[in-house]
Amino acid sequence: MGSKYPVLTPKEIISALEKLGFEFVKQRGSHIKYQKGSYTVIIPNHSEVAKGTLKSILNMANIELDDFLKLL
Repeated sequence: MGSKYPVLTPKEIISALEKLGFEFVKQRGSHIKYQKGSYTVIIPNHSEVAKGTLKSILNMANIELDDFLKLL
């Protein structure tokens, strides 16, 4: 059985986070920082974001996977 986390592009992840109210803070190299209140997430700006990295991003943002997938 495979992972329930999909492999997504940074653009897809950023779009969903912006729908949740996260705002761009800054970019340093290939890493983009978004923030909402006390929650800060770092998104790697690569061609794809790995499943484990997406899981970590959602943990940092305090977002459930099911809620996140509805925003895609």
